[in-house]
Amino acid sequence: MSNETSEIDLSGGWPEHLKVPPRRPSAQPTAGRVLGVDVGKARVGLALSDPTGTLASPLETLRRAKNRADLDRLAALVVEHEVTEVVVGEPVHLSGASGASAEDASNYAQELADRIPDVPVILIDERLSTVTAASHLRESGIDSRKQRPVIDQAAAVVILQQFLDSRRQRT
Repeated sequence: MSNETSEIDLSGGWPEHLKVPPRRPSAQPTAGRVLGVDVGKARVGLALSDPTGTLASPLETLRRAKNRADLDRLAALVVEHEVTEVVVGEPVHLSGASGASAEDASNYAQELADRIPDVPVILIDERLSTVTAASHLRESGIDSRKQRPVIDQAAAVVILQQFLDSRRQRT
């Protein structure tokens, strides 16, 4: 057996006799951190996944600003944490209908997507995420008066964890 290599001239295109194996579609979604966003009228709660996309953790709460400084901060966090996907909760009514809050979340998600064109921004149904978050905080011993500073982050954790869990179940 010879260890010699030979050059192939590709200037005229790919030779017909050399077959290229087809690319296999990856079974796993893009690896990397996912950012969860809970959009409220006054505040935006953020949660971040671990690099494997398994566990959601609270990140921070942004105050919504008329000058859109919150969106600037959010775009900076996407870069800082090397986020590969952003999930924005869409507050749909229990009936499935969309209201003013859902429209606000959708508009916010679009403005964010315009600022981070290389990172997908996905809207997902977040029915009862704040109720679930408040329940979890109560179970952790945090009374309702002390929940306000962290409720938005906790809701973002619920939104993100539901997304991560549902994606894992599909694969």
